Amino acid sequence: MTHTVSRRTFIGAAAAGAAMLSPAIRAQGAWPNKPIRVIVPYTAGGFTDQMARLLQAGLQKALGQPIIVENKPGANSIIGVDQIAKSAPDGYTFGVVIAAYAANTTLYPKLPYNPKKDLTGVSLMGVSPLVAAVATNAPFKTTQELIAYARAHPGQVGFGSSGNGSSAHLTTELMKLLTKTDMTHVPYKGAAPALSDLMGGQIPLFLDPPPNLIQPAKAGRIRLIGVASDKRLTALPDVPTFAEQGIPELMGSTWAAMIAPAGVPREIVQRMSAEVARIIRSPEVAQRLEQTMGTFAEGSTPEECDRFIAAETAKWGKVIREAKVTVD
Repeated sequence: MTHTVSRRTFIGAAAAGAAMLSPAIRAQGAWPNKPIRVIVPYTAGGFTDQMARLLQAGLQKALGQPIIVENKPGANSIIGVDQIAKSAPDGYTFGVVIAAYAANTTLYPKLPYNPKKDLTGVSLMGVSPLVAAVATNAPFKTTQELIAYARAHPGQVGFGSSGNGSSAHLTTELMKLLTKTDMTHVPYKGAAPALSDLMGGQIPLFLDPPPNLIQPAKAGRIRLIGVASDKRLTALPDVPTFAEQGIPELMGSTWAAMIAPAGVPREIVQRMSAEVARIIRSPEVAQRLEQTMGTFAEGSTPEECDRFIAAETAKWGKVIREAKVTVD
């Protein structure tokens, strides 16, 4: 889903979140009174990590405590998310997750945590629609040419992804379903090697978030043919949406959301949510997100965040079942 959280004005939200906490929390000392850690279930430098670190300075200033970003990668984010779920619900551990978090609910029937019972949403931070990139030596230069070629050559178009169950994988599976084409998935261990092979002409197609594709496209090393969003991106104004090209249902994105262990006092969740929304919606951060990262700045209430994740879980669960996606 792309850019679905309403952009209401958070007048007084931060102030309301900073209001007096409940007596039970006050008895433990005013929150926060020690460093807060934010777990990122991916390696440093990627989209999730960038989004978490965008908040770091602002949260430290607002909350008066160090914000420590910890990278806990592995198993398509499951290792890090499990650590978030099993952390003490005292308001000193949060996490930042992306679209794979929603897909994992269907892909992995035996997760070590229950997303509905063990975790809760704090704030949707940003939505980054995926962009379709093709190799310069590909036998197609537009979306319609890609569809026509894939139909004429079943199974011969290989598409890369950053791994089984990634947003790139599932969005391309959705493309296959909508366009009635047969293309072959080529999973990589991360976006970097997939992009490298795309630029080298080893694979003809790869969908990825804009931050990784903008510079190679400007350098003429790849060609961008479509955005899986309901509107064009500020960072890529010349790249048409798939809706403009006759495939309005082809919406897919990665996104970043802050979550917390279930059981964290609601006052703390609301305070953190308000601060995250304020920082994300600040002109400086919002401009950076939209103009350099191709990401829509969001900022939401905890309830909106939970609804967004539930909708993403349902959407990608349907795609996974219909496309018969499995993980090795």
